[in-house]
Amino acid sequence: MCRFVIYKGTSPVQLSHLLTRPCHSIINQAFDSRLRLDRRRPMNGDGFGVGWYDSVYDEELGNQPCIFTSVTPAWNNVNLTRLAEKIKSPLVFGHVRATTAGSLSLDNCHPFVYGKLMFMHNGGIADFPIIKRRLQASLPDVAFDMVQGNTDSEWAFALFLSKLQDPRAKSFTSDVLRKSMLDTISHLNALAEEAGITEPSLMNFCVTDGESVVVTRYISSRKDEAASLWFSSGTAFSEYADGGHYKMSKADKRENIIMIASEPLTFERADWMEIKTNNMVVITPKMNLLQIPIIDQFYVPPSDPGAPARATEFAQEKGLLNPRKSIVLDKAAPMNSARRSSIGIH
Repeated sequence: MCRFVIYKGTSPVQLSHLLTRPCHSIINQAFDSRLRLDRRRPMNGDGFGVGWYDSVYDEELGNQPCIFTSVTPAWNNVNLTRLAEKIKSPLVFGHVRATTAGSLSLDNCHPFVYGKLMFMHNGGIADFPIIKRRLQASLPDVAFDMVQGNTDSEWAFALFLSKLQDPRAKSFTSDVLRKSMLDTISHLNALAEEAGITEPSLMNFCVTDGESVVVTRYISSRKDEAASLWFSSGTAFSEYADGGHYKMSKADKRENIIMIASEPLTFERADWMEIKTNNMVVITPKMNLLQIPIIDQFYVPPSDPGAPARATEFAQEKGLLNPRKSIVLDKAAPMNSARRSSIGIH
C-alpha cells in the first residue's frame, strides 16, 4: 500500500528536511520501514509524487500547486534529491506508492490536482470495479473529464469535486472542504451497500486548497481499525544528531508546524500522536488543528461501554497499520523531552 505525509507551516520548509534528509523520512520508509512492514508489498517502489504551493502568490503563475511525479522509486530519483534541496514551501504533500489498483504510470501517481486543489489517498476502496460504473454515472462532466488514470483514488477525488458547488473556485473555506469530504465518504458507502459489498474500504483521504487541509482516518467498519495516521506539531522540525535524526521542538505554545503522516517521521515517541479511527482532522488557515468524529453507521462512540476494541488484523494484513506500541526510540540519540501536554485539539 501507499504512504503519505503533509506539512503545513507558518514558514516555508525546505523539501529536503521533509522528504530526503530525515533517516525515517517518507522516502526512506518506502524501502526501509522500521515501524510497519507490508509483507505482501514490503517496498513502496511504484512511483511517487510531491506537491507544493509557492510561498508568494504570483499573478502570472497563478495559485495552482506545483507537482513533480515519477514512476521510478523515490529513493533512486536524483531529480527529486536536487529539487528537494532548492525548493521551499509552507504547504507540502508527499506520497509514495505501492500499486494495488491501477497500472504503473504517471497518471496514477498522487497527489492528484484540479485547479487549486490537491488530493491524496492511502488505503483502498473495496471491490471498486463493482461500483465504478455507478460512481462514474453520478459525476458531472467537469469531474468525470478530469480523471486521467485508472485508480480508485483518482475516481474518489473526482467524486469529491462533484460535491463542491464550484470546483473551479479560487478559494474554499475549511467547512466547505470538510462537508464535501463527508459527502464523498457517505456516497462511497452508499454505493458499496447497494452493491452488497461486505469488505471494508480504507479511506485515508487528504485534500487542500493551499490554505486549509482536511484529512480523514476512516474505515467502513464498526469492528476494524483504520490505516495508520499520526500527527505532530510544534515550533520547529530540525536535525538534532548526525545521521538524519530529526525531532519536533516546542519552544512555546505556538503551533508553527503541523505534520500528518501515515507513519511517524521520527523515532521520538513524544513527537507524535495517533489520530483516532473514523475521525477527520482539519487544519485551518490560522493553524488551528481540529479532530472531529465522523458520525455515521460505522462510528462507535468512545463512551459506549459495550463496544469491543477495534480489531487490527484487517489493516495489518494490508500493511497499513503501525500501532503505538511498535514505536521505539532511537537509543543512540538523546531522548526528546516530554511535551504534548496540550495542543488544543477539539
